[in-house]
Amino acid sequence: MLKPKESVQSEYEFVSIDELVPEDHLLRLIDKYIDFTFLLDKVRPFYSEDSGRPSDPLVLFKMMFIGYIYGIRSERQLEREVKMNIAYRWFLGLKFHDPVPHHSTISWNRQHRFKDTNIFQEIFDEIVLQAMNHKMVGGRVLFTDSTHLKANANKHKYTKQEIEVETRGYFEELNKAIEEDRVNNGKKPLKEKEEVKKTKEIRVSTTDPECGFMSRENKQEMFCYLDHRTTDMKYNIITDVFVTPGNVHDSVPYLSRLDRQVQRFGFNVEAVALDSGYLTNYICKGLSDRNIFGVIAHRRFHPTQGLFPKWRFKYDQTRNLYICPNNQELTYKTTTREGYREYKSNPSKCANCPFLSQCTRSKNMVKVVTRHVWEEHKEKVRLNRLSKSGKILYKFRKEKVERSFADSKELHGLRYCRLRGLKGATEQALLTAACQNMKKIATHLAQLG
Repeated sequence: MLKPKESVQSEYEFVSIDELVPEDHLLRLIDKYIDFTFLLDKVRPFYSEDSGRPSDPLVLFKMMFIGYIYGIRSERQLEREVKMNIAYRWFLGLKFHDPVPHHSTISWNRQHRFKDTNIFQEIFDEIVLQAMNHKMVGGRVLFTDSTHLKANANKHKYTKQEIEVETRGYFEELNKAIEEDRVNNGKKPLKEKEEVKKTKEIRVSTTDPECGFMSRENKQEMFCYLDHRTTDMKYNIITDVFVTPGNVHDSVPYLSRLDRQVQRFGFNVEAVALDSGYLTNYICKGLSDRNIFGVIAHRRFHPTQGLFPKWRFKYDQTRNLYICPNNQELTYKTTTREGYREYKSNPSKCANCPFLSQCTRSKNMVKVVTRHVWEEHKEKVRLNRLSKSGKILYKFRKEKVERSFADSKELHGLRYCRLRGLKGATEQALLTAACQNMKKIATHLAQLG
């Protein structure tokens, strides 16, 4: 019983790789249900048929997929894992003694062959189209959110730079709405004002200048990127991924990415559910113009202590005025360059008002209430949120897009950026999302048998 067993590790055995990989292994399911032939058509323009060493781009990309599926962050480690893991070799079509592609091959292709190309976005789109072919994407209800990805940069190594504040893309549309509102209310058009370029001071990382510095209350200060993601209601397939520097507001790219999904995949979007960061007048108007039922979380504002909050003043749309808690009228006065209508009270009536101390602290005893020219669209979204269907829809958000982010970070290594630069972060986010979609497609079809 205590006799040590003789070593038999040097003996030869006749066995096939296929026998050693379990039938229910994830890579078997992905290989069975995901069609990778599109990759050859996508990368063919980047390879020379007459010169150069022979190569198999399909093996290269499938090797990258292994790294993102199993959260292997280092390409050197990925090479070592493929050498030792039989299931990985089977997925790549390599025999026991076939050489594994060198880790530098992946880096070289990224930095040279696929530089300034859209190959990773095209791969992601093709996986979404395959999910649509399997009827796993409805395109009717979408959930969007963003998460911060810590950049591969030291937060203490930076320089301070003065940059110009970018003009929002809807600036011309807002100016047009302001002029129309002034004309409708009998006001003269605003005089053209010489544009004064606003500047702000930002921190620029010396390690990765393309990332942005995030400094928010109750959050860790760091250089990071922002991963904007949209998921579908039906099977939680990720339908869009877009990466920006970490100091870009959540709402900036939203409507353009929504339009891209409609154009690229032919979605007929009926409803969307968003976090409070998207509660802006422009997005509410954009959803209304697109006839989309928008549900956006409420953003808590903290009014001045001791004064009435704005909701205590009731807006009368037919007469275009506000009614104060003392049933006095605040009439329209003007529309500002920023797009806000100003409604002011009568100081002679306010002087004897018993609620004056709770209404305003201005020395001239005039209460001013502002209302944006697109405020009606925000009020419509608020009613959507309070409706029965809106409450049900918003509850699904944490189960859809937030769950998708959690899986990306816990299972696929998306908590930190492997690569530097905006393109590197975009590549990582797109391939991670594509691999998540592959897993969902494969496991769902396997369950259906």
